Amino acid sequence: GLLTLFVVSIIIFSSLQFLPGDFATAVLGQAATPENVAAFREELGLNEPAVTRYIQWVAGVVQGDFGTSFSGRSAGREREVMELIAPRMWNTLFLASMTAIIAVPLALALGITAALYRNSLYDRAINATTLTTISFPEFFVAYILILLFSQIFFGFPSLANVTSDTPFWERVEKCILPAMTLTLVIVA
Repeated sequence: GLLTLFVVSIIIFSSLQFLPGDFATAVLGQAATPENVAAFREELGLNEPAVTRYIQWVAGVVQGDFGTSFSGRSAGREREVMELIAPRMWNTLFLASMTAIIAVPLALALGITAALYRNSLYDRAINATTLTTISFPEFFVAYILILLFSQIFFGFPSLANVTSDTPFWERVEKCILPAMTLTLVIVA
């Protein structure tokens, strides 16, 4: 996984180097003076060779420094990238944990019972169901689950906004449909 992340980071960083135009000019706008552009390039280290910038970035990431985001720079407030990622990362880990708690025992139980009753109607039904769910894209499975469990039958929330101060059981309730979607794909 780390090797894949490393290769992907090299590909993305390299592809950004081939984009036309200058990042400093794009951020500052066409009305920026050459002095402002030069100062901005110096501030960001854009005058350094691409290899040096990449090595510095990787060294920062290894130390936990992902850099500064430009999304809030226009408002006059610089924000660290980790400040933007952290809340979303915890939500992702919560959803992944919830999915694993459901999917792993379910997959083991279905796999063992399908093996015990090999070539039976039960085995064929399990195989057909799992092959069907893995054949559809996850977003399509999610739409079907929203239609069934949010609109027609149970009234689960179809859209969930989970923040750090959301109570645990409310968070679980809001994550049921996404966890079910991921479970159906993983169980197969």
